Order: sequence, then structure tokens, then C-alpha cells
Amino acid sequence: MKKAHRKKVTRIVEAAAVAVVVLDLAVYFLAVRPLHAKISQGESAYHHASLRLEQQRVLVDRMEKFQKSLPAADHKLTDYLKQHLPTRRRVFSDAASLVRVLTQKSGVQLDNVSYKLSSEKDEPFDRLGLDVTVEGQFANLLRFAHSLETADDIILVRNFSFAAGQKGTVNLRVGGILYLTR
Repeated sequence: MKKAHRKKVTRIVEAAAVAVVVLDLAVYFLAVRPLHAKISQGESAYHHASLRLEQQRVLVDRMEKFQKSLPAADHKLTDYLKQHLPTRRRVFSDAASLVRVLTQKSGVQLDNVSYKLSSEKDEPFDRLGLDVTVEGQFANLLRFAHSLETADDIILVRNFSFAAGQKGTVNLRVGGILYLTR
């Protein structure tokens, strides 16, 4: 009977060993393997988030340096414009801006504009010969001529002439001298 008892114990041990192996495989496939995949995904997401965070920190550092340098850059730009922008260019730019603003306010279309700078060094004003041709309705042309005469800068109108335009409009040619402060 010892032999039968030994067989019985051996079968129970074998069955228990097989049950432990099956239980081990079940735990591995149902718990360990999915958790390992989630941990791997989490580590990958953490790594990518760390990289993005580092990139954002570098960007923030650059932006802070840029923001700190803005007042100095603004001051340098102002100095450059004051010291390096030739008076001539400033005068032409001011005159072009004045003519553009006045044509827009008056509702006329600018056809042609020409300038001729003639200033002497001891004069308090720069004299700029101005020849402007605009086209539009007669009332708008009168508004343009009036706004030209009443502008903040001194404009001496020397001559003007009207001519027929296209499709019921009128052309106005104004010649004069624009005095700009230096």
C-alpha cells in the first residue's frame, strides 16, 4: 500500500505543481503583461512630456532674455533714427505721408505727386516743391485743396488747375511749396 499511497501523493503534488504553473501563467497573461505595457506607455509619455517641458523652458528663457533686451533695443532704434536718418528722407517721408492722409480723408484718388527739395542750411524750414495731381468729384477736390491749405505744415499754393477727368470726374493739379520744420 505504500506504493499506492506514494502514487497518490505524487499525483497530488503533480496536480498542485500543474495548478501553480497554470495559475502563474494566468497571472502573467492577465495581470503582469498588461501592467508592463501600461508602465512602458507611461514611461514613454513621461519622457515625451519631459522633453516638451525642457523645450518650453528653453523657449521661456529666450523670451525673457528678449523681453529684457527690448527697452535697450527700442532706445537704440530711436537713437539710430535720430542720428542716421537723413533729413532729406525724413522731409520726403513727411510730405508723402501728408499727401496720402489728405487724399484719403478727402475721398480723391492720387494720380501723380512729385517733389523738389530746395533748402538752405541757415533757414529754419526745409522748402519742398510739391506738385500733386488728384482725381475725383469736384466737392472732394475742393475738400482736398482746403485740407492742403489748412494742414499743420505750412503750404504755400502757387498754382492750381482743373481738367476734365474720366467718367464725370475732375482732375486737380496743385503746385506749391511745403515748408517743413527741420
